[in-house]
Amino acid sequence: MPAQAAPGRAPSGAAGYRPHLDWKSCGDASNPRLLCAKLEVPLDHARPNGPKIKIAVNRLPATAPADKQQGPILLNPGGPGISGLWMAPWVPSKMPADVAASYDWIGFDLRGTQSSEPHMACDPNYFDGPRPDYQPSAGTEQAWLRKASGYAADCASKYADLLPHLRTVDIVRDMDDIRQALGAKKISFFGWSYGTTLGSTYGAMYPSHVRRLVLDSIVGPHITWYEQNVRQDLQHEKRFKAFTAWVAKADGTYHLGTDASGVESKWYAMRAALGKAPVDGKIGADEWDDTQLAGGYDPAKWPRLATVLAAYTNSKDAGPLRVAYDKYAAPDPSDDSFDLYNAVQCSDSTWPRDWGFWRKDQARIDKKAHYYTYSNMWYNAACVFWAGKGGERPRITGKGLPTALLFQATEDAATVYQGGVEMAKAMPNSRFVVEQGGGRHAITLAGNACLDKPLFDYLRDGTLPKNRGLVDLRCAKTPDPTPTWVGVAKAAAQPGESVRPLDNYRIR
Repeated sequence: MPAQAAPGRAPSGAAGYRPHLDWKSCGDASNPRLLCAKLEVPLDHARPNGPKIKIAVNRLPATAPADKQQGPILLNPGGPGISGLWMAPWVPSKMPADVAASYDWIGFDLRGTQSSEPHMACDPNYFDGPRPDYQPSAGTEQAWLRKASGYAADCASKYADLLPHLRTVDIVRDMDDIRQALGAKKISFFGWSYGTTLGSTYGAMYPSHVRRLVLDSIVGPHITWYEQNVRQDLQHEKRFKAFTAWVAKADGTYHLGTDASGVESKWYAMRAALGKAPVDGKIGADEWDDTQLAGGYDPAKWPRLATVLAAYTNSKDAGPLRVAYDKYAAPDPSDDSFDLYNAVQCSDSTWPRDWGFWRKDQARIDKKAHYYTYSNMWYNAACVFWAGKGGERPRITGKGLPTALLFQATEDAATVYQGGVEMAKAMPNSRFVVEQGGGRHAITLAGNACLDKPLFDYLRDGTLPKNRGLVDLRCAKTPDPTPTWVGVAKAAAQPGESVRPLDNYRIR
């Protein structure tokens, strides 16, 4: 009797379809062992003989003796839409030598984005600044609605065939095709942020195909993307206030006063000034919001952001702002991650389609979380107009899975702590490692040995923290950065200021 196919998918190999990878050197002089390929997969997995698309995949092969090798481990940094190809050489470089040698490290770009074919490019200039002010009090609501609806219409017009097949479940089926093309009965998976949605959904759809599963900075298993954004609004407000409190304690460095509320007022005053007179005609109020947002993902960016605020406030010096904007927020027309972000999130779950509801609900949230609510709202507003209806992801239960290893920081703003708790409860056989007080997003491989040790042990031989209840291991947070002045001459990354590609994106 043939094996039963996953829901909504034809059986593997149906009607002659066989996933295949033709590996070739990537031509990367810094990583000569790195191999690249394009995997042809069905546009619609329910029609394996229908139109095909291509998924970009790379591989850093295991170097351990055959009896020490542990098979492929797929990697995803989040987004959705951030390229995963950088992870195949980078992640093992952060691992102990024996762990790095024992796996085939597999990076891939999600269907519809980056180096996969086709890749979406709905409006490459969507984020050019200065944009209409995020705050509706500025009278820009209609301008933003025109912008968001026009963007959604452009996507629908250009990618009518592709858009219905860009849900998480479609990507997960691609992942299983990668497994088959690798000739592996089982795969391991390591994902950050949205990658935790991919990993947990893969585990729900293909539990017998999972060897080891690591989820870091976790999206709740049963939450709509609209609700996820509301959680972010509230937590980003807390992280912004943590930043202003940190600056207030560093008056000797930044000279912005010793009162956190006073620092916050100066931040908003700078925002208002940029709204009236954008720096270089492009760095306005929204662009300052987007630059500051980087600090919500990683406190190591606080010294640079505090320098920007101090230089502009105290001396009208915009030099540090230019550097920070270029590093953290400047749009890159060649980057299409925003397009797939919308394509996945707008179709992955049901969104409110009544703008009157959004207006009222977002105003309610803004009273509690003024810093981020409207910025986040307009980032997601295309979902009001998106073509097609939202679907649902499979329910996450952990049934049939090996013990998974979960990581979460209690103060993470992008994927809030509650999501990690919910995942730990949904997967009762898992182990849950918590960074107590930590505010960084994506916490493993970032210098905290207490967090990295259980990761290394688990990937090495399956060793897990002792089961102690809901939280199995608590780690002290990575200390907040030392206040320093990061001027224009220090444009390069500062100590602790990570240069991982995922760190400068709005990760969901």
